Amino acid sequence: MSTQPPQWGPSQPNSPYPPAAPSQNPYGAAGYPQQAPMGYPAPGPAAYGAAMKHRGPIAVWLGLPLITLGIYGIVWHYKINKEMGQFDPRRPVNPVMSVLAMTLGCFLILPPYISVFRTGKRINEAQRAAGVEPSCSAGLGLFLAFIGFHALYYQVQLNKVVERYGDVAPGTQVPLAV
Repeated sequence: MSTQPPQWGPSQPNSPYPPAAPSQNPYGAAGYPQQAPMGYPAPGPAAYGAAMKHRGPIAVWLGLPLITLGIYGIVWHYKINKEMGQFDPRRPVNPVMSVLAMTLGCFLILPPYISVFRTGKRINEAQRAAGVEPSCSAGLGLFLAFIGFHALYYQVQLNKVVERYGDVAPGTQVPLAV
């Protein structure tokens, strides 16, 4: 009995081994996977999303939270996260978890700050998807959260995305640049 391994190529007429599989490169000619990495949109036709609402930064930061004794700040956080999820559906956003982190998470100290930081990252990604130069810094937003100015900063940054599409109604389908 022969102890040599089977040779690649056409099978021998009485060989106990199956024929060799054809040579296929699963990575294509370039040697790279033919799909986008996780977290990035797949190449293909242009993506579309829903336009966001333009809000006054001073009203979001000071006016409405004072009138509603802080409740509007929670509602605003929910609304902007929901709108960012609808604006770029390729990036999933759970606005309920963001609000839970801002409210009930305050007992654990860290969750509200993590939510503020991730919201800043989402705004940066929304700016990139809209074709606007990304200028929102999640780190700066986190720093401003300690002194109470993150809502003002984030709303100014979100309004850049809204202004990119001109005077369209919120919820209108708009093309994404990236």
